[in-house]
Amino acid sequence: MQSLENIKAEAVVAIEAASDIAALEELRVSYLGKKGALTGLLKNLGQLSAEERPKAGAEINAVKQQLNEQLNARKASLQGAALASQLAEEAIDVTLPGRRAETGSLHPITRTIQRMETFFSSMGFEVVEGPEIEDDYHNFEALNIPAHHPARAMHDTFYVDDTHVLRTHTSGVQVRTMEVQEPPIRVICPGRVYRCDSDLTHSPMFHQVEGLLIDETSNFGHLKGLLEDFLHAFFERDDLSVRLRPSYFPFTEPSAEVDIQCVKCSGAGCRVCSHTGWIEVLGCGMVNPKVLEMSGIDPDKYRGFAFGMGVERLSMLRYGIGDLRLNFDNDLRFLAQFM
Repeated sequence: MQSLENIKAEAVVAIEAASDIAALEELRVSYLGKKGALTGLLKNLGQLSAEERPKAGAEINAVKQQLNEQLNARKASLQGAALASQLAEEAIDVTLPGRRAETGSLHPITRTIQRMETFFSSMGFEVVEGPEIEDDYHNFEALNIPAHHPARAMHDTFYVDDTHVLRTHTSGVQVRTMEVQEPPIRVICPGRVYRCDSDLTHSPMFHQVEGLLIDETSNFGHLKGLLEDFLHAFFERDDLSVRLRPSYFPFTEPSAEVDIQCVKCSGAGCRVCSHTGWIEVLGCGMVNPKVLEMSGIDPDKYRGFAFGMGVERLSMLRYGIGDLRLNFDNDLRFLAQFM
């Protein structure tokens, strides 16, 4: 049985030296397969005497079992090493910062409109909208703007046809509301408006929020108090100075323009406020009785006030935007600041 010992010794060394699963499989076939060395020894047992045959068969089977166990152990070891190597190559460094998904955000104009809507809704105002292509009556005539008024000129207004325009303000929505709703009325009308103007501080398309309150007891003091509360809340400054200057609008009488202390220089004077310390932010006034009458509301019983403000101007003042055109350029470097 010297041959058995030699086969065992060679197999043990070869199995331990196997570097991968394929080489190990070749060794298994070479020693334990149908034509393997140990199988050949079993086939030759018939050449031995009856007394030697059982002992020799037991020794061969013992070596066969030992080699099987060694093959399985070596296979498990190689598989474990391969798995460890794979995991090391595919390892994820959890200490590295992750890749954040890019998220959008609200445009500063949208933020401003929502901020305004939130305030006035808390004061009992309803948000209403209307058509951007408006007829001549609702955009001009019903607002006491006569045919010879400069606002009707082609160089100030975009005309769609002889009787329709791209609305120059959202006041037409107020008229439409008064035509279908009985007082008391409390509405604000946000939306896009259009005028023939374009430079650093003007755009042919911009946004307005106009407000209207109609009841039996409203007065100019109520209007002043409402606008002061709004401006203090919008700029989050209770110490913000507000002043009203007499002005003229065809649809309100008396009328006023509202200025605030410059939010950039706090009234000291700078480029933003043209070194006056004040910035005009909106117009307002008591609704002209003619406007009430044309909308079917009795001016002897009801009265009210209206106001209107440009969203872009308020947005630029609140967020420190220096050029109106940035609002419409879709520059991600600008928009990313409002994430």
